[in-house]
Amino acid sequence: MAMESSHSSSSSFSYGFSYHVFISFRGSDTRHGFTGNLYKALMDKGIHTFIDDNDLERGDEITTSLIKTIENSRIFIPVFSINYASSSFCLDELVHIINCFKEKSRSVLPIFYDVDPTDVRYQTGSYGEELTKHEERLQDDKERLKQWKLALNQAANLSGFHFISGQGYEYKFIVEIVECISKKINRIPLHVADYPVGLQSQLQQVKLLLDEESDEKVHVVGLYSTGGMGKSTLAKAIYNFVADQFDGLCFLDNVRDNSTQNNLKHLQEELLLKTIGLDTKLGSVSYGIPIIKERLQRKKILLILDDVDKPEQLQALTGERDWFGHGSRVIITTRDKHLLTSHEIKSTYEVKGLNEKDALELLRWMAFKNNTIHPSYEDILNRVVTYAFGLPLALEVVGSNLYRKDIQEWKSLLDEYERIPNKDIQEILLVSYNNLSEYQQNVFLDIACCFKGYCLKEVENILSAHYGFCMKYQIGLLVDKSLVKTNMFNYVALHNLIEIMGKEIVRKESVIELGERNRLWFYKDIVHVLTENTQLHEAGETAVCFPSIGDEMIPNWFEHQSKGGISFWFRNRIPSFAIFVSTKKEYGCIYPPVELVTLDMRLLVNDYEWKPL
Repeated sequence: MAMESSHSSSSSFSYGFSYHVFISFRGSDTRHGFTGNLYKALMDKGIHTFIDDNDLERGDEITTSLIKTIENSRIFIPVFSINYASSSFCLDELVHIINCFKEKSRSVLPIFYDVDPTDVRYQTGSYGEELTKHEERLQDDKERLKQWKLALNQAANLSGFHFISGQGYEYKFIVEIVECISKKINRIPLHVADYPVGLQSQLQQVKLLLDEESDEKVHVVGLYSTGGMGKSTLAKAIYNFVADQFDGLCFLDNVRDNSTQNNLKHLQEELLLKTIGLDTKLGSVSYGIPIIKERLQRKKILLILDDVDKPEQLQALTGERDWFGHGSRVIITTRDKHLLTSHEIKSTYEVKGLNEKDALELLRWMAFKNNTIHPSYEDILNRVVTYAFGLPLALEVVGSNLYRKDIQEWKSLLDEYERIPNKDIQEILLVSYNNLSEYQQNVFLDIACCFKGYCLKEVENILSAHYGFCMKYQIGLLVDKSLVKTNMFNYVALHNLIEIMGKEIVRKESVIELGERNRLWFYKDIVHVLTENTQLHEAGETAVCFPSIGDEMIPNWFEHQSKGGISFWFRNRIPSFAIFVSTKKEYGCIYPPVELVTLDMRLLVNDYEWKPL
């Protein structure tokens, strides 16, 4: 991707339009009356509005320049008058407008001026008559006629305004429309990111989920992933993308922390203030629930709850679908997929990390702020991308720290991060770990330190033998919390930085004395502990995960081992030594341990039957 695309992609999530409003109308019906007055009222309020005889000359067919004008307009007002359907130009215009509504989430506010909305929706009355005439004329272009009918139906199904001459003042009707438009264009977009790289495809995927239900229903979509993957960034981009389609908007960020510090009732108050302007003080969460339901159940709203981590947060803010009006959409971001399942949210999307191309682009912008990259940096850039493994947070943190640094400084800092994780990245990733119980934390550390790349069934068997009961639920919980994954072949996988986080937790148990750690996985550390007569972890057991290394290293490991508890965990491809006799000859007893206090032998691994000496 070219570097310039970062800035162009940013405009996709802002409100940089050529026109605030585009009016589609039948000139002979309303140009010198209603539409002309509406146009003037909008322009008087500073609302930049397009009508076809103002900025562009109208021809027999829609021109490329008119299509471009439609695509660069934010809000569309089709004025459905008695003869609107007689114009093939108007109908073609409407087709492009509805395409922008569906593909770009633009707002469409239909006005039914002296016509019944059902005539437009079902093509009856004058609309039916005109389409019959078109049908006779378009014998060789039935697809165009089909698109017209579909566009009329979809536009007429949207919420809009209905005016009948003689049943009200037209100027009041126009004031009501102008106020509605003013509220929409006065909304301030959320800041998404300095460099919104790699968002467009994921935004479109979430938009498809939002559109799964019709405007007659309330629909909830859940976004989940590990911390730092960009859930909040994506949610903000979606907010900006679809905001104009709703009557009320509310983005509640950092629900996890805010609900702890300020109590959930304050979030309920913020929800009411942002959606309907109700400034109230609630006595309790229980008091707030019926007020939210009563005041919002007829309102089409967009509600985004960012970083939810507890069921009570969902119960207080979006308990039931009938709390909100038809067509409302709720988006929830979380690190815990099971939280979405327990709230019966079926439409979910796992936020993905950046691919290599997008990761390099983001890193270049963060580290250099421009498009001029000296070729000598390419190798170290690729090393950072490998380290971050698609995690936007890591790319942003590392890129910022390396801004205007030379290559040697890059290498030095990256060497440090590979040994000791950056504290800003570690802090974000630790949130999910800290929300685990002590028992669940131990299972996670076992997997992070020793079982990445193992067959899931093998891990379940080993840990079940180690802990004494089935591990399927515990491992499934770690998967739900985005700490552990399984790949398409059902092998255990972890994000590189989550693995590093787990190992850093163990390292900090004893920075100096290796034997005081309750897990060992690096062969040099194991050799040190077993050859230096090191005091082992006082809790009674140290788990040792042996890497696949040569037999020549093995004897020295056990010559001076004296005390402490050790559980040895093996993979079937590791050379067996000293403590197991295998039914297969190539796995024989070679080096007996001198003093072995404990040995866990309660499992069968990969069809190899291990037996103690």
